[in-house]
Amino acid sequence: MSGLDDRENAFENKYAHDQEMEFKANARRNKLLGLWAAGELGLDGDAAEDYAKSVIVADFEEAGDDDVFRKVRADFDEKGVELSDHLLRKQMDDLLIEARNQIQSEG
Repeated sequence: MSGLDDRENAFENKYAHDQEMEFKANARRNKLLGLWAAGELGLDGDAAEDYAKSVIVADFEEAGDDDVFRKVRADFDEKGVELSDHLLRKQMDDLLIEARNQIQSEG
């Protein structure tokens, strides 16, 4: 049975590792998104960093990406930034890919 136990442990460890990497990728994506959105909003320096942190925090409101999307969408609407929902979601998807690549290259 030791072989089966080892295999089960390996699968559990891989699953835990994959979940951790996806959490890190989402957090990194949110920071990248926040910095990008800050630029669109005309923020720079500390204000841009603070805005990026607020996007990261927004992700803890509910599961999934809708909370982050709603936050950035609302901020864009408030400041008159013209960008379609489709392009905002595409930017989120593109930045998630970039975040995953960054994390893989660090590891």
